[in-house]
Amino acid sequence: MTTSSPDRVAALPRALPDWLDPAADFDRPPPILDAPRDGLAPVLDQIDYGLVLLGAGLEVLHANAAARATFADGHPLLLRHEVLIAGSDDTVVLAQAVRDAIRRAKRSCLALQHEGRRAVVAIVPVELARGRAALLLMERRSVCAPLSIQCFSSAHGLTPTESRLLALLCDGSTPAQMARIQGVAVSTIRTQTASLRAKTGATSLRDLLRRVAALPPMLPLQLQWLAN
Repeated sequence: MTTSSPDRVAALPRALPDWLDPAADFDRPPPILDAPRDGLAPVLDQIDYGLVLLGAGLEVLHANAAARATFADGHPLLLRHEVLIAGSDDTVVLAQAVRDAIRRAKRSCLALQHEGRRAVVAIVPVELARGRAALLLMERRSVCAPLSIQCFSSAHGLTPTESRLLALLCDGSTPAQMARIQGVAVSTIRTQTASLRAKTGATSLRDLLRRVAALPPMLPLQLQWLAN
């Protein structure tokens, strides 16, 4: 990224060719539905993957709660006045991918970077009742989300201590680090880890973490207000 201006939305039209400029007078595709404020919107807000429905000019037709939470936490893409923007170079690339999705039904993945922040997003075409839009899919906010760990622990009858140990495992803590955090001996951690595997039926710690990472991506309730 080369742009460091705090308000890049004003520079968006100048960063794009005329045929990608949202304000330009060009032949747009057929009008599409308005942002889905009802219908599937409450369903999308339960998913812990950012989903952003875009028009041809990078205008945001709908963004679910996970997407808005990701923008708020810091991301190479920014949401300004319901328009998706990035640094000048990436904005052009993003706009081209969105245009290709809408006009040519093309799917693409983009690696984005700005001020040390990196992310990969996918752009896919979506057929709506009155036309086509582009859906931007963001990475999951965390591999082992707290809510997923809680549900996994409850489903397998884990104790609060075992649930905390699972969270530490998901964070990549070593046995020594977990022992220090929990205030117990390393041997106790190993015993508790063996209990975790037995209760969950995991064949190894790698298998245990894989199963937790593959859990349904549920968004915590406290983040769902961002969609409103």
